[in-house]
Amino acid sequence: MSETIHIYHTNDLHSHFAHWLRIKSLLTERRRWHEEAGDVCLVLDIGDHADRSHPFTEGTAGKGNVQLLNEAGYDAVTIGNNEGITLSKAELDELYVQADFSVVVANLLDLDGKQPEWASPNRVIVTNDGTKIGLVAATAEFTPFYRRLGWQVTNGREAIKREAAEIRESVDFLICLSHLGIREDELLAAECPELDVILGAHTHHLFHQGKEIGKTLLGAAGKFGYYIGHIEIDIATRKMTAEVIETDQLPEADEGFNEYLVGIGKQQMAETVFYNDHLLKAEWFKPSPMAELFGDALVSFASADCGLFNAGIFMEDMPQGEMTRYDFHRMLPHPINPCVIDLSGAELKEIYVQSLNEDWPQLELKGMGFRGAVFGRMIHSNMEMDEHQLWVGGKPADPDRIYRLATLDLFTFGYFFPALKRAPKSYFMPEFLRDVFGDYFRMKAIK
Repeated sequence: MSETIHIYHTNDLHSHFAHWLRIKSLLTERRRWHEEAGDVCLVLDIGDHADRSHPFTEGTAGKGNVQLLNEAGYDAVTIGNNEGITLSKAELDELYVQADFSVVVANLLDLDGKQPEWASPNRVIVTNDGTKIGLVAATAEFTPFYRRLGWQVTNGREAIKREAAEIRESVDFLICLSHLGIREDELLAAECPELDVILGAHTHHLFHQGKEIGKTLLGAAGKFGYYIGHIEIDIATRKMTAEVIETDQLPEADEGFNEYLVGIGKQQMAETVFYNDHLLKAEWFKPSPMAELFGDALVSFASADCGLFNAGIFMEDMPQGEMTRYDFHRMLPHPINPCVIDLSGAELKEIYVQSLNEDWPQLELKGMGFRGAVFGRMIHSNMEMDEHQLWVGGKPADPDRIYRLATLDLFTFGYFFPALKRAPKSYFMPEFLRDVFGDYFRMKAIK
């Protein structure tokens, strides 16, 4: 065998389309080059291509992203957590109906243990010269979120090792699409030497020239379409090289494209939710009528005793006049779910005190679903502190009573409030914050 295989890979685009036409142009051109030279070209995406913070993705329920992948000639993808847990089960089941590429993921199953029809745990691609290239893949294990949506997600590293062992002897080369994060990839390279290449994602890491662990080459292309990864493999010698291509350095091709996609999303979300009687300002650093209303909506939605959230979630004012789904999306673009947490009065008081951290309002928060600019002040709904006494619903909090705290899922990951990671909780899915707020106003209008 004397073939040369060229693998181009993207990951964690998160619906950042500013460079998408450059990416598409390069992939199309490179495929033509390689195929004219008699080489093999594979184009792969390692998950989180879709992000519902973008109006195009929200308005098309991710199917617009699939169409873009089709047009760019992708051969196979795996899913990231943004495809997996920000869409309802029905939406994910329908997402890839029109896909011209394979979806590979080994650790996502229906609750009855069956593989979803739209995905396979592995795939074998046979080149014109008969070289067999195996693909295995897995996605990050956001277990309680998947289960709430009606899926079961298993250990990703173990699933990849299982699939690798199953097909290793029947393929000439084995490539892993891993939406597990850099630490898991490093462990996987050490534990599963059957893998020739691991293409990484999820933690947005970047390897300019790859990273070798044993005989396995790791590749990763950062985030947001800033880079395209390229792996070149000489089958005869098994020599592998890695590089990334900076999309900023490619010829300009994207002028107006993102705005065009925003326009499509706006049309898809033109449904009127209600008519707003007066302007509500988005205030990040002080209490506001909008924050008060959102607190009421959150507490009511969760049938909770009190609520806690950060004012930085509000990205736009609520203007007077007609409010559409698109307007609510602009105001609350975050793929964040509400949740309710059971806490004793003593635990709730501790959380309240922690929430007064003076450094948080100016924090430029990145990730965990937050798509805003700064964290903003913490807003307390239906609870307050006076002279070291916590009051809930206008009554002194009983240290031993269990209270239901309505809050945001990002506070359960342990970064801000470690105790909330361990506390009993229930996530509301697939509802996002904008759904809670929009439905609250819709019901008020009906009444």
